[in-house]
Parts: sequence; C-alpha cells; structure tokens
Amino acid sequence: MSFLRRRKGKASDSEPAPIEDESEKEQENQKHKQKQKLPSKDGGKPQKWSCVDSCCWFIGFICSIWWFLLFLYNAMPASFPQFVTEAITGPLSDPPGVKLRKEGLMAKHPVVFVPGIVTGGLELWEGHQCADGLFRKRLWGGTFGELYKRPLCWVEHMSLDNETGLDPSGIRVRPVSGLVAADYFAPGYFVWAVLIANLARIGYEEKTMYMASYDWRLSFQNTEVRDQTLSRIKSNIELMVATNGGNKVVVIPHSMGVLYFLHFMKWVEAPAPMGGGGGSDWCAKHIKAVLNIGGPFLGVPKAVAGLFSVEARDIAVARAFAPGVLDKDVFGLQTLQHMMRMTRTWDSTMSMIPKGGDTIWGGLDWSPEGYCNCSAKKVKNNDTNTAAENRVNYGRIISFGKDVAETHSSKIEMIDFRDAVKGNNLANATHCDVWTEYHEMGVGGVKAVADYKVYTTESVLDLFRFVAPKLMTRGDAHFSYGIADNLDDPEYEHYKYWSNPLETKLPNAPDMEIYSLYGVGIPTERAYVYKLTPTAECYIPFQIDASAEGGSENPCLKGGVFSSDGDETVPVLSAGFMCAKGWRGKTRFNPSGIPTYIREYDHAPPANLLEGRGTQSGAHVDIMGNFALIEDVLRVAAGAKGEDLGGDKVHSDIFKWSENIDLDL
Repeated sequence: MSFLRRRKGKASDSEPAPIEDESEKEQENQKHKQKQKLPSKDGGKPQKWSCVDSCCWFIGFICSIWWFLLFLYNAMPASFPQFVTEAITGPLSDPPGVKLRKEGLMAKHPVVFVPGIVTGGLELWEGHQCADGLFRKRLWGGTFGELYKRPLCWVEHMSLDNETGLDPSGIRVRPVSGLVAADYFAPGYFVWAVLIANLARIGYEEKTMYMASYDWRLSFQNTEVRDQTLSRIKSNIELMVATNGGNKVVVIPHSMGVLYFLHFMKWVEAPAPMGGGGGSDWCAKHIKAVLNIGGPFLGVPKAVAGLFSVEARDIAVARAFAPGVLDKDVFGLQTLQHMMRMTRTWDSTMSMIPKGGDTIWGGLDWSPEGYCNCSAKKVKNNDTNTAAENRVNYGRIISFGKDVAETHSSKIEMIDFRDAVKGNNLANATHCDVWTEYHEMGVGGVKAVADYKVYTTESVLDLFRFVAPKLMTRGDAHFSYGIADNLDDPEYEHYKYWSNPLETKLPNAPDMEIYSLYGVGIPTERAYVYKLTPTAECYIPFQIDASAEGGSENPCLKGGVFSSDGDETVPVLSAGFMCAKGWRGKTRFNPSGIPTYIREYDHAPPANLLEGRGTQSGAHVDIMGNFALIEDVLRVAAGAKGEDLGGDKVHSDIFKWSENIDLDL
C-alpha cells in the first residue's frame, strides 16, 4: 500500500495542479501569448495600432490605386476610350474640323486669340528669396504646385503693388507667350486647345494663329505701360495680314478678353502717346470679324461679390458647410483674407463691375428680366400666374436680409452710409497679419453699410468707394461704369472709357462684323442676399447668407444667390444687350453700322462621364469645346459672313429684355 501511495504521489507531482480559479487561468494564457510575441523597438512593449497608422495605410492605398489606374491609362491604346464610348453611345460625330475639311473648307483669315481673366499662364522672372528655384516656372496655370508648397510666398508674388497696380519691389511675374499660354489652364483642363486643334484640321498652323497673351492682373492700359502688350498685338496683327496675302484677321476674344480687345480697338486708333497712332481706319484695314465668346460687355454681378466679400456661390456654400473655417487662421494662412488682399491688387477685376447703372441693370423696384428666369425656360403667354408668382427684382444687386430683397422699397428704411464716421477698429484687428481695408472701417462703418440695407448697381459704386477707397482710387483712374451723354465730348478720349461699350464708339469699319457668342440655359448669379459676419479675429465683416432660400415660391433664390439665365458666369443681359440693341444698326455707339450677330448655344450637359465636359456645353469655359460654336468660328475664319451662318440664333429673351431698357441710341 505504501508503494502504491508513493507511485501515486510521484505521478501527481509530475502533473500540474488543476487551476480552479478561471481568472488565474486567463492570466496564464495571456502570459503565454506575450511570450510568443517578438520584442518591439520600445523595450519589448507590444505595438498598438493608432489612427495615424490607419490614415497612412488609407493614403497609401488610394495612391497605389491612383498610380495603377494611371499606368493602365498610359498603357492602353489611344483609341480605346473612343472605342468604349462608341460601344456605349454609338458612333461619334466627326469633330467640326474634320467635318468642314470634308466639305472643302480651308484656312483663309489669320486668327488671333485673346484669353480672358485667370486662363492665361504667368511665370516668374524675378522674385524674393522664398521663391528660389522658380525662375521661369509657372506661378499661375499648370499644376499650381507652388501654391501648395509655399502658399504665403505664392500670394506675395501673385500680388501687385497696392498703390501703383504694377510690380512690387523685387518681383517680376510675366505672361507666358505662345499658344501654350492658354491652351490648357491645368493638365487635362482645356481652354483654347480644342478650338486650336480643329483649326489645325482645316489647315491652320502656328504662323496663322496668334495667342495675344497678357498679364490679366493689370489694368488694360498698364499692360502697355509695363509690357507694351498692346503694341505687340498691333505689330503681330499687321505682320499676319502682310504675310497672308492681305487677308484680314479674325479676332476671337473670350471672357474679360472681350473688354480687353474693346480697349485695344480704341487704343490702336488713338494718337500717341496715349494710343497706338494707327489712325481711324486701322481696324477697317486689318480686322474682318470679332467673335466675342462669353463676353461680359456690361460687367458681371460676380465681380461685385468678389470685391465685396471675396465670394461667389461656391465659396458661400463652402462657408455654410464648414462655418468659420475659411475665416480662421488655419495653419498660419487666413485663407479668405489673403485671397482678398491679393485679388484687390488685381486692377483688371474692376473692369467687370456692372456698367450702365440702374438704366441697364434695374432699380429698387424693377429689372429688365422682370420674372424669375433661373431655369432659363421661357415663360409662355398663358403662364401669367406663374410669372407673377416668380417675379424677382434683380435690380437689388445686394440686399441685407431676404425680407429686404423681397419688400417694396417704400417699406424699407434706408440709413445713408456715405456720411458715416469710420473708426473704432474691428475686434482683434491688431492681431491680423493680413491687411485689408476693412480693418480701417471700424464697427460704426460696418453697421452703416448694413443699415443702408439694399444696393442697386449705381449705389454699389459708392459702397466700394466707402469700404475700399484704395481699390477704387486705382479703379476710377482706369475704368468707368456710366453711360455717355455726348460721345463727341473730348472727355471720352481718355483710356478709362475705352473698355465700356456705353461710353465709347466702335471703329469706323462698316465691313467688319461683330459677333456675340455665348451659352444659355444655366442659372447664373445675378443678385445676392448678405448678412453680417459674426465678430472674429481678422474677419471680413460681410458674407453671402447661404441660408436664404426662396423655396417653391421663388426658386431663383438658392443659397443667398438670385439666379437668372446665362452661362454660369455672365448673365444673358451682359453678353447679349450690345449686339441685340446697343450696336444693332447705326447707333451713337456704332456710327458706321457695323453688322452685329447673336449666336446663343443652349446648354446640354454631357450624356455620360466618357464625354468629358461635353460637346454641347454652354458653360462659360466649357463652351470652348462646344462643336456648334467651333463650327461657327471655323466657317467665319474660312471666309463666311454672318448671313452665311443664318444670322442670329437666339434661345433666350434677350431681345425682349433689351426693349425693356430705356436707352437713348
């Protein structure tokens, strides 16, 4: 028995004692797992998965997918996207250049392109230390890489002198030359490239095409003062005519380039030193036609919002989505303040302030468009009730509050801001490192602006002179916004009037033609509802009230913006009035009776993603790829006249609205 007990005891000694406590068992398992883990770099402690690791893995995954797709895109045959598109939508129509080449059209008249604001490339020729390594690199256009790498340095070099409107000390930024200056705004985003390619298909090449690039930040006359750009355009046009058998040029300006070329046509005929000294018949000898694309002849309301609060519809939506983010000091960059400081040195922006005052754009209780037309669909004669319900007074370009925008003027108590005393600096303004003229207004000045409540086009000019006197001192020296009483008055020989079609005459060139080509069918900014910004450090005191909605009763009011018909940037009224009425026939603005034509292109969005930006788009920049517009341009360049195109092609109510404007012609 003792032997058996000893054997049993020995056996029991060799086996682990049973663990009765479950918690002790769990602890033993944990110790066993820890022993199996490899020691970490931080002294054997196990690594923990952090949020930073997740972000890095996510970014790496996205980048890997992006590079893989980019590899596939570059590896696939060039015809593959077209093959896929045709498999889905059917055979594609020939591009206009191919179509017209089959019809026998060939290059005839040399072509001059005049780009608009922001679409032309700018490169650095001299800069401060922060811009080392950027000599002749694009600061504007291209990839915008420097904006992300050194934003404050970029803002410094893209700004002009706030007193002279010219180069700051030690900085020289100049326009890129050649067709590459504005063929693409950024990689893959065309501006003139599609039109250039189609012109090439009917025989054009670089010697018969000229990109009249200029520094679009400068006032128009200052492009001549600093760079002699107007003289270069004159010389190049003369050379192209002389080397192409005497065939006159076809000029194609886009957007603000329309106003720039209007200025040029007066400059080239005016005597030196203010003008180019070409004589009163220079345009008649050298220009066949001017095809203005998306021309803001009478300005754009967007310019008002941009100068007043550095906003438009898209910025207002962003501010509503993330309140205060754009106004705060984020990573040392006060975004909107820096943007305002920079853009308010660009004198060219003031060329697009609406012209013609209340006579053109409407007053407190009327506007030429009358009813709400934000959907760009005509109101039929039997839809009078709908017209009455949706009646919008676009004449109030700025209203402080939705109720003010909709109330009859007799019920609005307006307190004049012009005599308000400025002072008592804005809260915390002393801590700002970005100067804007709002810092000098004071609380009293800000309140006076809001107390006036509603502004028309005429009173907006007084508003700008109150809130931004430095800006308007330069602006009033280079641009004008009224209507001339007597165009023979020597006063209008000054260059400040040359880009305003209501204060200058067209050239004496009865054989020349002027076209207005623009898109319709897209809601376009026309007036704004504003509110005061909550007091904050370095703040801009006014902003669009994105919460103001018209609902079903007033569908034209969305996100604090009243919309009318247009191309998303330029309202129909601005793009079409001069060719519809102001210059139509012999008028005091068109004494030689230059023929004018309106060609509108009804907007149709892309049918699918493979179509890109669309071949029937009416949008302000995308219209440059519109096949119908390109075909019209090519036909005129090949020798056709307006009558050969079929004369006017109109989808909007521009002729009706023009008749509502009481202007002495």
